[in-house]
Order: sequence, then C-alpha cells, then structure tokens
Amino acid sequence: MRRVALFPGSFDPLTNGHLNTIERASKLFDEVIVGIFINTTKKSLFTTEEKLALATEATKHLENVTVITRETKLTVEIAKELGANFLVRGIRNIKDYEYERDIARLNAELSYGLETIFFLSEARYEHMSSSMIKEIFTFGGDVSNYLPSVVYEALVEKRDKQKNEN
Repeated sequence: MRRVALFPGSFDPLTNGHLNTIERASKLFDEVIVGIFINTTKKSLFTTEEKLALATEATKHLENVTVITRETKLTVEIAKELGANFLVRGIRNIKDYEYERDIARLNAELSYGLETIFFLSEARYEHMSSSMIKEIFTFGGDVSNYLPSVVYEALVEKRDKQKNEN
C-alpha cells in the first residue's frame, strides 16, 4: 500500500515550523500533499495563488511533496479524492493537542479510515504561529528567522507595496 499523506492548513504564511513538519513527513510517507485550504475564521494576508507559489518554492527540494489548493470541501473529502490515507498535523503545545485531537476524532467519523498522524513540534518552533508572526511583522519586528527565505521576501515585498500605495 502506498502511503500518501495530506497536510492541510491555511499556511498564511508558511513558517519554518510548517516546513519542518513537511520535511519530517516526507521521510515517512511515499507522497506528501500540502493542501492549502481556506480557514473561514482567519483573515488572509496572502492570496491562495500566492500561498501556492510560496509553498511550492519552499518545498521544491522535496521530491515527494506536492502543493495543492482547495476551497470548498471538507478535508476528508479532499483526502479521499487524492487517495490520501493519512492526515499530517503539527502540535506545538497542549492547546494544539486538544484542538487537533477533537478534529482527528471528527475526521475519523467522517472518513473512510483516514488516520491522523501528529508531529510534535521541535522546541525551536513550538512558540511560533502564523498569526503571531503576522502580528510581530505588522509592528516592525524581525520575523526572518521564522520563515523560509522566499516567504519572508514575499512578506517584505507585500508590506513595501502597501506602503507605496498609501
């Protein structure tokens, strides 16, 4: 059986923590699909197309990783369409664990046997989130150590473009 994993998320922006999870998953699965999905509770900084391009560039060194976007279906439905038999999720802390555990249980009830695999965050990434990075960056903080260089450059470019428009 081919081991295909789907790593769903909004990835706005894709962080080094996300990339670390993707790299680790790529060693365990035959194929890892990074699914850029819409999170209806968050306001996006990057467009779906920008996130797709950035994630594709940041993962190009991983031969068994592809990046896709989907906007209007449940994760379990997309996993089934893609032939994924595993979901990958990253956990930074107990709050993430409780949230992800509940989602994993719901997905198990909704799915065809989809198994959720949790990756514990490496210590150097456990305190960061995309939301925090956006907040720090908005107020002039240096977030370059938390992002793949292609993502950081795109963030700076977006900020500079917005400054020039105002």
